[in-house]
Amino acid sequence: MSQITTHILDTTRGLPARNVPITLYAQKDSGWQKLGGGITNKDGRLPGLLADEVKLAAGIYRMHFETSSYFEANDEQGFYPYVDIVFELDANGDHYHIPLLLTAFGYSTYRGS
Repeated sequence: MSQITTHILDTTRGLPARNVPITLYAQKDSGWQKLGGGITNKDGRLPGLLADEVKLAAGIYRMHFETSSYFEANDEQGFYPYVDIVFELDANGDHYHIPLLLTAFGYSTYRGS
């Protein structure tokens, strides 16, 4: 399993959010460096965000969820065109799960397992 996984749940519909573009970045001295990305599947998950063998260094990372395309696809006016979740990894190599609970006018996240 990848060191970082994610999924999106649309809590208004009670369903996974499919076809949402997600990009993972690492903070570097020169700005943000793209590490991986893709589009959520029918379960609202993005398998293969990073290859299983990739081990991330301690540091600050950002997961960018392009929510505007999801709202547009569902004929819904969303308040947040995107959601950026910035988090810090330590050096122990643990697995980190970054879920997004989404509605048109709010969102929530937490460190999952």
